[in-house]
Amino acid sequence: MTTATQAKSWEHRLDATVEEAEAGERLDRVLARRFGDLSRTRLKQLVVEGRVSVDGATITNPSLRVKPGQRCEVALPPPVDAAPQAQSIPLDIRYEDEALLVLDKPAGLVVHPAPGNPDNTLVNALLAHCGESLAGIGGVRRPGIVHRLDKDTSGLMVVAKTERAHAALSADFASRRIERAYLAVVWGVPQPREGEIEGAIGRNPRNRKTMAVVSRGGKPAVTRYRVLRIFKDAAALAECRLATGRTHQIRVHLAAKGNPLIGDPVYGRSRGRKRALPEPVRIALDAFPRQALHAATLGFEHPLNRKWLVFQSELPQDIKGLIGILERL
Repeated sequence: MTTATQAKSWEHRLDATVEEAEAGERLDRVLARRFGDLSRTRLKQLVVEGRVSVDGATITNPSLRVKPGQRCEVALPPPVDAAPQAQSIPLDIRYEDEALLVLDKPAGLVVHPAPGNPDNTLVNALLAHCGESLAGIGGVRRPGIVHRLDKDTSGLMVVAKTERAHAALSADFASRRIERAYLAVVWGVPQPREGEIEGAIGRNPRNRKTMAVVSRGGKPAVTRYRVLRIFKDAAALAECRLATGRTHQIRVHLAAKGNPLIGDPVYGRSRGRKRALPEPVRIALDAFPRQALHAATLGFEHPLNRKWLVFQSELPQDIKGLIGILERL
């Protein structure tokens, strides 16, 4: 099948001719193979909407079996604007091309608009930053959020700009082909100093707004960690690598192990360790405004050229300051 793309105002018209080897295949499958930037689900939707024709006749059946020599045309409408409004918010972009971008998210920035945070989110900022370069995902001009960081977790994120990139990166995350390493400042010193925390994570039966390691109904979760620095026996800097990606996984696993993140307002009880600290240190730790967690390493295969990309992010100043306080012990 040969293909061509023609722009008419903004509407894109994609056309192709069925080849001998494709005889008898489903229409949506053939189109998905040729127009790789669109998912098969999206193409099926376009067929049902009457935006696909074969030899000039509108087709609404995605399972139509094609014949050699037939000319297929897809009228791809312009992506509609996403409901969130574009807002000019400074972003630390580490890498960007036509398919994706990598950014270093600051602590305090919410990723998605929600009832409690309707605007001033990462999505609002990305809509303003990317503008017309967003090709559309599912027919909507929006950034493809492949993974999330909690509001008060800082660090590296990858965001898709096209449907093809979003599908490929999502599949890689689901198959655990992404390298992710976090730096965490925790209460106490995890024992052993290098190991694995395994425990299914689900809704906390005592508080449905939080997560917990549960014996029934949770999803399997594995976190690998190693201690990098020790601050007497009061705290430690640890590297955590995710084998799975559950909600609040590092925070929940470390808390279950007895080494919660310093500053974590939900899972971070110090279990009396704070009382033994000198008063100036205790006051400084009480004032630390968020969980001490930073996404420091992100590695993935580029969905277009399949090259392996790795990005590193230094600890932000607030966590560096926290470590400086703990070094006084």
